[in-house]
Amino acid sequence: MDLPLLIGITGGIGSGKSMVCRLFECLDIPVYYADSRAKWLTNYDPEIREKVTALLGQDAYNAQGFYDTKFVASRVFNNEPLLKELNAIIHPVVRRDTVEWVGRHAGLPYVLKEAAIMGKAGQSNAVDYVVVVEAPVELRIQRILSRDNRTEQEIRAIIERQISDESRREIADFIVHNDEASALIPQVLHLHEIFRKGRANA
Repeated sequence: MDLPLLIGITGGIGSGKSMVCRLFECLDIPVYYADSRAKWLTNYDPEIREKVTALLGQDAYNAQGFYDTKFVASRVFNNEPLLKELNAIIHPVVRRDTVEWVGRHAGLPYVLKEAAIMGKAGQSNAVDYVVVVEAPVELRIQRILSRDNRTEQEIRAIIERQISDESRREIADFIVHNDEASALIPQVLHLHEIFRKGRANA
């Protein structure tokens, strides 16, 4: 089976990685949105539900049967060992789901996986190359203010908690500059041509 390359796309909040993904989708490239898919799996995958309930108790899911993010956050906040145990339940299922999803797109030259947190290609993940989307912090803050019901202080706190741009650059095979000074579409088209040619030429 001729599997496609799996290209990871990541970036800080407000960097515009979702916009970049939408441009690739306009080129008929499928995108696996890892964070939203992880939420779905946490709600509906029986293996995750069973193990999360065993780890955190029945209150991990509310009366309607949905994952109670506030309760879980309160349990794992400032409890690094418990957070690691929780991640060890969810992350392998998401990885397996990703591999199955890639398999359903056999024959395509490449597909994308978008995630807020990502390791270097080949670093305990199935990603072949990593694209990092970058934008200046002040521009990112303005974007988030215009779309989310958050204060500037809240946004800056989120950015502070995320890994730095420098750390992201260390895992990047390619960087997309989404700074309103660099044209975005030509950058995406350039990457599309690289990935379309396959592994040997990427």
